[in-house]
Amino acid sequence: MRDCAASRAREECKTQSITEEFDAEWSVRRMVLTMVPLLAGLSLLQMASGTVLETFEDTLLENPSLLILVPVQIGTAGNLASIMCSRLSTQLHLGTFELSASNPGVRANSIAVFGLAATVFSLVGVAAWAIGTVLGGTLSLFQVLVISLVSGMLLALLVVVLSVGSVTASYRLGFNPDDTTIPIVTNLCDITGVLILFAVVVVVV
Repeated sequence: MRDCAASRAREECKTQSITEEFDAEWSVRRMVLTMVPLLAGLSLLQMASGTVLETFEDTLLENPSLLILVPVQIGTAGNLASIMCSRLSTQLHLGTFELSASNPGVRANSIAVFGLAATVFSLVGVAAWAIGTVLGGTLSLFQVLVISLVSGMLLALLVVVLSVGSVTASYRLGFNPDDTTIPIVTNLCDITGVLILFAVVVVVV
């Protein structure tokens, strides 16, 4: 009888401890202190992305297909990053996440990201070429497809690396990956996505 009472008391203490930890994790103060500096820093980086876009203004105006590609490429990379980060964060909370190439969860999610990227960026390339041609663009279907696919697959690789890295770093630094990973990865993909896209444009065009 005493053993049952002691066991019940230990369980109640454990439950209370988990509840207190959960409340602290989801407190408004904790989230504000974590997110305000993070979002402020990422906003400054977004300004840098806008500056890069401005330097390629003439190229974009001359090639409507590229003008169409920019927001779609960046937006799609951000969507892929959100999917990857949320799935890895869920694995972490379930205790099944492991930073290893042999981890079936990481491997499956990575393959899914590359598969989605190849499919979506192919369709985006065709659509951007068609709309750009109607608007007076001179780029060929082959050129637009190569630009869309190559930059898209490079972005997919970046999404996988940044997602795994940000989830791991957030956990080791004591932050909740649900709060930090998606804004970090999506913003970095926005910035580097512009650079990757125009690096491919310079080579192809």
